[in-house]
Amino acid sequence: MSAASPTFAAAPSSPALERPLAARRPTIAAALPREQEARLRAIEEKVAAGERLGFDDGLFLMRTPALHRVGRLANHERERRHANRAYFVVNRHLNPSNYCVYDCKFCAFFRRADDPTGYRLSLDDIRRLARDEFEPDLTEVHIVGGLDPKLPYSYFVDLLRVLKEERPQIHLKAYTMIEIEWLARLSKQSIEQVVDDLLAAGLGSCPGGGVEVLSDRVHQAIFPNKLGPAQWLDTARRVQQRGVRMNATMLYGHIETDDELVSHMLQIRALQDETRGFMTFIPLAFHPDHTELSHLPGPTGLLDLRTIAVSRLLVDNVDHIKTYWIMQGLGVAQVALRYGADDVDGTVVDEKITHEAGATSPFGVTRSELVRLIREAGRDPWQRDTCCTRAELQVSP
Repeated sequence: MSAASPTFAAAPSSPALERPLAARRPTIAAALPREQEARLRAIEEKVAAGERLGFDDGLFLMRTPALHRVGRLANHERERRHANRAYFVVNRHLNPSNYCVYDCKFCAFFRRADDPTGYRLSLDDIRRLARDEFEPDLTEVHIVGGLDPKLPYSYFVDLLRVLKEERPQIHLKAYTMIEIEWLARLSKQSIEQVVDDLLAAGLGSCPGGGVEVLSDRVHQAIFPNKLGPAQWLDTARRVQQRGVRMNATMLYGHIETDDELVSHMLQIRALQDETRGFMTFIPLAFHPDHTELSHLPGPTGLLDLRTIAVSRLLVDNVDHIKTYWIMQGLGVAQVALRYGADDVDGTVVDEKITHEAGATSPFGVTRSELVRLIREAGRDPWQRDTCCTRAELQVSP
């Protein structure tokens, strides 16, 4: 972070791969003790007055039993910004390869070089997909994958060119900060030069994955080889300074603490104050199956809703909060539209990464299904473009 950026309280130490659920997850209470009631009322008054919440406020909101009041407060902020709109996009995922030089403990998608279940798509494969399988009304392709050591730098640039040749109007949301930094090392170029090459090939924006949790402790415990917090923030800053907009994610429900989640939100907020380049903040629910953390239970629906609500209240300078239904489930996503979320991502055809980790959500939904689900939740479905610059009401399924 820059010298002007604030610092945040350090998280308390805990065993590297254990999750102290009983110690940190509140139950839902009908009434609060007097001191907690006064604290929550003070936070409600700050939000009503348009005052920015701080670290201690966020930590209280993550721990108070009054979850429904936290959700109501987040819903107030959500409706103040977006009224009754709930946004979505018609999109599909494209994962060029699942071979990866990293072996993050939370990931079920990656394969090592000698694994017979690994795959890599050729550029001809990708051209065929674009011609034969991409939906006619598709507006966005979300592109992320493993760091495959057998793929040259030119492959990642040409992949974008091939897609633009076949479908010129589609927005390409491609490559996390982990991939951008990998491409810089692969090509022996600067981050800025890599971004310029990708823009010339058709890059539209970047996804927010790969950041996980901005905590040195969590980084060392479960993804030590990937970019650390300071490196991720620096790469995101440099990409955004090149004019590329992106999302920011946060992986929760594994070994992180409440302190670390709140710190993560505030670090994203601080960078957004500086760059204004984040489009959407996306809490991602961890799925443990088939990972090295499979002994963990993963997040509950209550934690899903709380994390979304607190995100809306703390990350106050990012316009949109997304409930990623692939990870949280369609039912929770509907409720989340009343807990601070204003976006449900999209049709998400051919999602692989979360389903490799045991997700039971569909492998994609149609536009009409999303419209119906949004309307059932009492919201008005608005189909948007990737960068949230245009949207139109979907009147019929």
